[in-house]
Amino acid sequence: MTEKNRVPLRVKVQSEIRLDQFLKWANISGSGGQSKMMIQAGQVKVNHVVETRRGKMLKNNDLVEVEGTESFLVCQEV
Repeated sequence: MTEKNRVPLRVKVQSEIRLDQFLKWANISGSGGQSKMMIQAGQVKVNHVVETRRGKMLKNNDLVEVEGTESFLVCQEV
C-alpha cells in the first residue's frame, strides 16, 4: 500500500483541540516543545496543507499528516 493510500489512524478527542496539544495527545510527540519544533519546521500538514501555527484549532474529521510517520484523523466524541 502506498503512503497516499494509507488509512489514517483515528484519534478520539472530546472537543476542538489545538494542533500542538493534539500531537501530544496522540503520542506523536513527547512534549509541547517537541510539538512546537515539528510544527515550526513545516513537518505537519492539516488537511494536506503545511501548518506552522501551533495554536491551529482542529475540528472533527481534520486530517493531520506528520512527516516520517502516520496520518491521523481527528474524531470528536459526541
